[in-house]
Amino acid sequence: MKRTKKYAALFLAAALVAACVGCGTDDGSSSADAGNVSTESGSEAGDAGSESGSEAGDAGTESGSEAQDESSAEGSEAGAEGSGEEASQEEPGTVLSHAEYMAAELNTEVVVEAYVQAKQSWWEDKATIYAQDEDGAYFFYETVCSEEDYAKLTPGTKIRVTGFKTEWEGEVEIIDGTFEIIDGNYVAEAEDVTALLGTEELINHQNKFVAFKGLTVVSVDPENEAGEEAFWYKADGSGQDGEDLYFRASINGETYTFTVESYLCDNTTDVYAAVKELKVGDKIDMEGFLYWYQGVNPHITSVKTAE
Repeated sequence: MKRTKKYAALFLAAALVAACVGCGTDDGSSSADAGNVSTESGSEAGDAGSESGSEAGDAGTESGSEAQDESSAEGSEAGAEGSGEEASQEEPGTVLSHAEYMAAELNTEVVVEAYVQAKQSWWEDKATIYAQDEDGAYFFYETVCSEEDYAKLTPGTKIRVTGFKTEWEGEVEIIDGTFEIIDGNYVAEAEDVTALLGTEELINHQNKFVAFKGLTVVSVDPENEAGEEAFWYKADGSGQDGEDLYFRASINGETYTFTVESYLCDNTTDVYAAVKELKVGDKIDMEGFLYWYQGVNPHITSVKTAE
């Protein structure tokens, strides 16, 4: 479309030039006389224009100078004022506190520092990690990581992660991240959140290492609380040994579902074996990470008889 317009314009210009040439050949003397008059008029107009233009130019220079001085002064004042709020905004690459991270928009790049609490998986140079500091917790999903570096990520190791904050089915996490190991060590103690089950406050502890105490194991079948089955494999019950392990437990008349995530704790771990030994009616204490999937979905790492 742009090329068509360009060629049409050139054709029109050529036509106008031809028309002008044709008109000039009708009366050459008239054209010459007119040309002389035009030259004289132009000369006088030019002289007058030069004088007025010179005066206008001098006035313009003075007013331009004053405007520039005023503009510079205003710019300096604006710069001084702008050094407040705008300068206080976080620069790209700035390490965020947990509160700043939670306040950041989804799908934006973030940088955080935290301490590894558990490694969920490593596959094709990508690691999935639970991490925490004194203020809150993080879930790093498929962070770029060599197998050699993955071995270095023992509980308590401090890392700085740069990635993108996102949300999946209610789980707030950092994806497409890279990391570096930095100085520091911290291992969180399990925070008892039993009293927060069923409350809106619980999500504020997302991804933390937490404890649930004094719950009672109930039947797999919610319609048959007296049933004997106390656990099942895979969310829909179609799994087998070695896959995610699910069980249900209740407190204060409410029942909740818990998961032993097979990547985090496979079927060779103590917790996997302990859940397979559960009986309906058992009272238990649990520890794990407060994962979220369409609602609270704790990833349990320890199950013991309630004290």
